[in-house]
Amino acid sequence: MTIRFPARSAALLLLASTCSAATQTSISYPKAPAGSQVDDYHGTLVADPYRWLEELNSPRTRKWVEAENRLTGRWMEKFPTRETYHHRIEELWNFERYSVPWKQGGRYFFKRNDGLQNQSVVYTLRNLQDQPQVLLDPNKLSKDGTVALSGESVSPDGYYYAYGVSDAGSDWTEWRVRNIGSGKDLKDHLQWIKFSNVSWSADSKGFYYSHYDAPAAGQQLKSTNYSPKLYYHRLGDPQAKDKLVYSRPEHKDWSFGATATDDGHYLLISVSRGTEEKNLLYYQDLQHPNQNIRPLIEAWQASYTYLGNHGSRFWFLSNDQAPKGRILEIDLDHPASKNWKEIVPQSRDTIETASMIDNSFIVSYLHDAWHKIIIHPLHGQPRELELPGMGSANGFQGRRTDRETFYSWTSFNTPARIYHLDMETGQSRLFKAPRLKFDPDDYVTRQIFYKSKDGTRIPMFISHRKDLEPDGKTPTLLYGYGGFNISLTPWFSVSRLVWMEAGGIYAVPNLRGGGEYGEDWHQAGIKTRKQNVFDDFIAAGEWLVTNGYTTPRHLGIMGGSNGGLLVGAVLLQRPDLFAAALPAVGVMDMLRFNKFTIGWAWESDYGSPDNEEEFKALYAYSPYHNVRKGVCYPPTLVTTADHDDRVFPAHSFKFTAALQAAQSCENPVLIRIETRAGHGAGKPTRKRIEEAADTLAFLDYFLKRQP
Repeated sequence: MTIRFPARSAALLLLASTCSAATQTSISYPKAPAGSQVDDYHGTLVADPYRWLEELNSPRTRKWVEAENRLTGRWMEKFPTRETYHHRIEELWNFERYSVPWKQGGRYFFKRNDGLQNQSVVYTLRNLQDQPQVLLDPNKLSKDGTVALSGESVSPDGYYYAYGVSDAGSDWTEWRVRNIGSGKDLKDHLQWIKFSNVSWSADSKGFYYSHYDAPAAGQQLKSTNYSPKLYYHRLGDPQAKDKLVYSRPEHKDWSFGATATDDGHYLLISVSRGTEEKNLLYYQDLQHPNQNIRPLIEAWQASYTYLGNHGSRFWFLSNDQAPKGRILEIDLDHPASKNWKEIVPQSRDTIETASMIDNSFIVSYLHDAWHKIIIHPLHGQPRELELPGMGSANGFQGRRTDRETFYSWTSFNTPARIYHLDMETGQSRLFKAPRLKFDPDDYVTRQIFYKSKDGTRIPMFISHRKDLEPDGKTPTLLYGYGGFNISLTPWFSVSRLVWMEAGGIYAVPNLRGGGEYGEDWHQAGIKTRKQNVFDDFIAAGEWLVTNGYTTPRHLGIMGGSNGGLLVGAVLLQRPDLFAAALPAVGVMDMLRFNKFTIGWAWESDYGSPDNEEEFKALYAYSPYHNVRKGVCYPPTLVTTADHDDRVFPAHSFKFTAALQAAQSCENPVLIRIETRAGHGAGKPTRKRIEEAADTLAFLDYFLKRQP
């Protein structure tokens, strides 16, 4: 049986033939011997020569990692703008930032960063005129700032603060409880919790959470995560005494989230399956604690997000028979679907999120990938909340009976401003605004629409300095994601602003696979249709070239996680279109992604290599398996981290080793492996600034060196 490789595009075949006689690169890469591992997928034999790099703690993998970091370090020292970028990023990063406040138990809570603190500090106060008091300073939990807050919840009575912390960026979270009045921790300590927040019972005596069995020693960052269980923890008890509330061992891929209703009457359990946009619902009447947990939604047909309730009347945001979302009322006393009531109908714009405050639904709509906020009272006419412009609005937390809430607004050139919304008057007032060392009015964002390969209309944001006149050779960074129903709305980034300040263009297309236009848009970019996402991204680059913004010699691409997969696939499919590529923490081995940590949950988006038809699609674009010798690939800087237990670092290791071995020209293939860091969440400010400086210096060097 022969080893087959997936078919290549005509453009790639042409490039391969023109580069086949090119001089082999003279860059001395760390030794990475190719092994003989071959796997059989549905009769197709597939080579996996760098399987040994999956053993992260083996001596030869550690030796390879150290050598790769030394090589990358030497290259970074060559880039003349690295220190300049570092200085400017640090200078602009140093501004006071606030999170969106929320209220619970008669107290307000928010986070604040003075500018360069590695982690933001949690504060509380009784009323908005008081002097805020420090509740938790995560910077004191580790000397290097790598222990981060990863979850929090305040008890209904406002006495207790449950908080989860993550070490070195891991998804594993340990939870503790702090007495808010004294500022002291209780003895409660919960471990082996992942992808779970906590929901307090209405009496504030304990909370619900989801828990995994402890992994085998040394396998915390690698072993697959299956069969979580839902528990109730009573304050003061050891975790071993926690009460098992719900589990389904016959469905190891089910996970659970619990919400105790504000009135204390019900426990609502949401059951999810991987990252699929569908869930089941169960509930328990807490007035009768011995009563069995009952089903409410038993079919995997749609998503249902709980918004609030009044007695037995429950309200949910759902895509049931509404791919762009609608709000439904379901009465537990009459739960049959024929009795459901539509409160907010589906519209042209996609509902991204909704919350219930002051007996009104605050609905966040995606209007061509930027936010419009409409307030829908239970009784009364809808009204639109006036926002500063084309940007993103987030927050709107609270309870059904609250009379106030807070939200943030941000854009590509404006850091988050915090607003207080009085629900009774409908008036917003600015609560906190950052003091900036630049003028947002010096920058401009426009939105254009272009056609993808199959004619689909795709939106794209283009941002740059207002005084910049693109001359057809302007250095341009194209950023994308395209997956898991995640929408890319305008957001502020110091490093992107510095890139624009230095004369660069920043472009963000809204690719299929995301949620910008509802579930249909998401479905158009998953499983056997994943190539649509890559075609959308390639078409964005071609549009920027055709319309005189830049050229392939000045166009770079960047993306993280699923976006790292995007960049890896696209740089292999169209190496002629890009002058630099930065795939970050990417999913690069599409035939083994489901073997590590939570990777199996992504099969709802990617498909499964165990399915023959889906295997063919995965194999056709899998970055690790589509690297070809004889091709001149663009300069590439792969980034990952040693504690990434979301996307296993071996994805990036194996892809880098394969690309280095195949590279046929002098363009470098480098990998930057951060230590004591994970997939990205909770990364200390210091590390974020260092990585941003390195990536911008890399882009600057390779996008500006060509005439």
